[in-house]
Amino acid sequence: MKSIFDITNKVAVITGGTGVLGSSAALSLSGAGVKLVVLTTSKQKGAELEKTIRDNGGEVILLEGNVLSKASMEEVRDVVLEKFGRLDILLNVAGGNMPGATIGPDQTIFDLELNDFNKVTELNLNGTVIPSLVFGKVMADQGSGTIINYSSMAVPRVLTRVAGYSASKAAMENFTKWMAVEMATKFSDKIRVNAIAPGFFIGNQNRNLLLNEDGSYTERGADIIRNTPMGRFGEPDELNGALHFLCSDASKFMTGAVIPIDGGFNIFSGV
Repeated sequence: MKSIFDITNKVAVITGGTGVLGSSAALSLSGAGVKLVVLTTSKQKGAELEKTIRDNGGEVILLEGNVLSKASMEEVRDVVLEKFGRLDILLNVAGGNMPGATIGPDQTIFDLELNDFNKVTELNLNGTVIPSLVFGKVMADQGSGTIINYSSMAVPRVLTRVAGYSASKAAMENFTKWMAVEMATKFSDKIRVNAIAPGFFIGNQNRNLLLNEDGSYTERGADIIRNTPMGRFGEPDELNGALHFLCSDASKFMTGAVIPIDGGFNIFSGV
C-alpha cells in the first residue's frame, strides 16, 4: 500500500538551493525520490551538491536563475516543463539580509539605510512572490501542486537588530496566506501554499553573528540559546521532516499554515 507520505517521482524546483538550508532540503527530497531542479546564482557553488545527488542515484538539474527576474524564472519554467512535463513542488528558500537593514547595538531605528532596506524587502518578498507567480501558474494549469515558503522567527517575535529582515519576512508570510486562499478558491483544492518558520540554524549569513571563531557563542548567540527551551541551535536536516509532510498527501487539507521549527523559541517567555 502506498504511504500517504510518499513523494516518489514528484518534480520540485528549489530556489536558493545551494545554501545551507536549500542544499539540505535538496538532498533530503532527492533521497525520497523527488526529481529536482535546483536554482543557484552560480553553478560553481552547486557543483558539489549536484555531484552528490547524482552519485546517490538522484535526478537533478542545476540552473542559474534570478528570483527577482520574472523572465529568468520563466526560462527555468520552460526547462522544467520540457524535461518533466509538470511541476509538483516549489520551495522558496532564497532570501537574506544586508548590514544597512540591520540596527547595530550602538544604533537606533533612525540609522536604518533605506536602500538596503529596499533590497532586503525585494529579496525576501519579491524573491518569493515572483517564483510563486511563475510556477504557481503551472500548478494552476495542471490543477495540483504545493508551494512551501521559508518564513522566520523574526515574524512572530520582535527580534532586535534585524528590522528589514523582520518586516520583509512578515510581508512574505502574509502573501503566503493570501495566495493560499487565492489558489484554493479560484483554481483547485489540490493546490496548497504553506510555510515553515525556522528558528535559529547556523548558516553562512549568520555564523559570525552567533558564533565566535572558537565555536563559542557570541553574546547574541547566548541570548538565543537562553530563550530556546531545547537549549541549542537547529540542524538543517531537522527541517526536512516538515518539508516531506507538506510535500505529501499527508498534509492535503493544510493550506495557509506556517509551521514553526524552532526548538520552542516562539513559545518561551524567558521566565
